[in-house]
Amino acid sequence: MADEFTLAGQALGSRLLIGTSGYPNRKVMLDAISASGAEVVTVSIRRISLESYAESMVDLLGGRWRLLPNTAGCATARDAVLTAKLAREALGTDWIKVEVIGDRETLHPDVEQLLRATEELVADGFTVLPYCNDDPVTCRKLADAGAAAVMPLGAPIGSGLGICNPRAIEHICARSSVPVILDAGIGTASDAALAMELGCSAVLLNTAVARAGDPVAMAAAMRAAVDGGRLARLAGRIPRVTHAEPSSPQLGLIGT
Repeated sequence: MADEFTLAGQALGSRLLIGTSGYPNRKVMLDAISASGAEVVTVSIRRISLESYAESMVDLLGGRWRLLPNTAGCATARDAVLTAKLAREALGTDWIKVEVIGDRETLHPDVEQLLRATEELVADGFTVLPYCNDDPVTCRKLADAGAAAVMPLGAPIGSGLGICNPRAIEHICARSSVPVILDAGIGTASDAALAMELGCSAVLLNTAVARAGDPVAMAAAMRAAVDGGRLARLAGRIPRVTHAEPSSPQLGLIGT
């Protein structure tokens, strides 16, 4: 079944995007990313060295995967824009995952600052992928501002709670004019499958793999879950009903 995923005009073979922080060591990180099948890998510009020395993060990842720098740690549009420009100069990519955090406890986005950063970066030629809350209005405004995709949270970053508001995610997917990438909150493979069944175009995750008991095995599980959830979405689930419906014919039974 032909089901190509296109993000910002780029055809991708995987609908799973994966992060690089929190792994026990770099070997586990590299093995897990390989097992995930992901083609796009996120890196925090504020937390890594951009110098291309032997076994730097850029050196380890850049030749094998498309790097998606993010503005993690930024609290204002100004900081996010400056960080994005630094990433473009250092890594040679105009793709940027924009995070503008408004609350240090919940790590929820600051919608006003996020919209401002998105508008400025789009005007400057960036391909903007904004991390946002699970609000259909915010997602619509970001798409209208020129975002290449919207990335609503399923639950707070690193919480592993899964998708707390599946109806909101489903509503966003049904109405979005750009791809919807679920970002944050995934805890296990069934959460990733549900995101795809709800209509998401892709899933971005990090902690669920990096801090799993076996990150490499969990990465493989996430790969299968995303593929399975997408196929289930395309296949179409049966309607939910409030009564039993027998799957076998009732005629011809003994005694009838």
